[in-house]
Amino acid sequence: MNLEHLLSPLTVGDMTLKNRVIMAPMTRSRASQVDDCVSALHEAYYSQRANAGLIITEGVHPSFDGKGYNRTPGICNDEHVAAWSRVTSAVHRAGGLIACQLMHCGRVGHPDNKATGTRMLAPSAIAARAEIFTEQGMQAMPEPEAMTVDEIAGVIEDYRQAAERCKAAGFDGIELHCASGYLPGQFLASGSNVREDEYGGSLENRLRFVAQVIDALASVMGIARVGLRISPGNRYNDHVDADPQATYGALLRMAQRKGIAWIHAIRMPSTGIDSLALTRDNFSGVLIGSDSFTAEEAETRIAANEVDAVSFGRLYIANPDLVARFESDGPYNDMDKRTIYGGEGAKGYTDYPLLSGDA
Repeated sequence: MNLEHLLSPLTVGDMTLKNRVIMAPMTRSRASQVDDCVSALHEAYYSQRANAGLIITEGVHPSFDGKGYNRTPGICNDEHVAAWSRVTSAVHRAGGLIACQLMHCGRVGHPDNKATGTRMLAPSAIAARAEIFTEQGMQAMPEPEAMTVDEIAGVIEDYRQAAERCKAAGFDGIELHCASGYLPGQFLASGSNVREDEYGGSLENRLRFVAQVIDALASVMGIARVGLRISPGNRYNDHVDADPQATYGALLRMAQRKGIAWIHAIRMPSTGIDSLALTRDNFSGVLIGSDSFTAEEAETRIAANEVDAVSFGRLYIANPDLVARFESDGPYNDMDKRTIYGGEGAKGYTDYPLLSGDA
């Protein structure tokens, strides 16, 4: 199939992408268990995939409080900046662009996955009715602490400082993770936000935290290098809202007013919400569609102006040279599900063969 639209350049804010193939953010749980640093493995992993128009990293916690999962990387200190700098340099040398996805998990997590002395903070003291993987196995998520207004301001400052570190590390942009029930979504959702101050109650108030975080990130990177990841109606991590269509429609209109560079929308028909159509109806900027696209469907959707680009996850895990495989109509490596998460070795991470056979 002719993939002229998928493989054509695209301007996203201040960035010029060489194609519309986006590497989706994917938790792979390969960071150091000791200090949350990325390593030479990450340099190889991401630079192998620099054929993408834009790489969006796995979720990266902006503060140690923001960590939720086991072996996820942070960008919380100078050591993290130095480690990520080697990754971004490797991607740039390979001709790619890379954005850091900032993921503050809020109430999603467990103390066993976090550093000693860190806290689980959320808009309200309501536990997520879900379990999370730890070194001790699956465990229930505990009740978080409800943040004071001053603590909310502190978390917004954490995001701003993380943006400073992203800029210092050489990232080309930042994507704010506002899906999957993490902290920004916890403020948006009526099921996790029962505050009665300026951050809760009305939809306008529940949007306030996300709006202020966007402003904080834009103050460092510029709004033309900031994107937003959404998944309206997705109940993952007990993310429950009384009217997600209205909530996310308002969020998108706010993002439009602020001039956000891109919206990265996960489609999930089971929610009853067409997240791509909802985005197009409320946002005129770049729309990246996500979840289970084939190259052929991506081409058709882009040609029809339903999306501007498409992110690929599982295909990129198993096919580091994915764009070359799209150009040659395959063949494609099969993904080994057993090695998606965890470990420190190359197996299932950087050892998938290239078309040349030289992994």
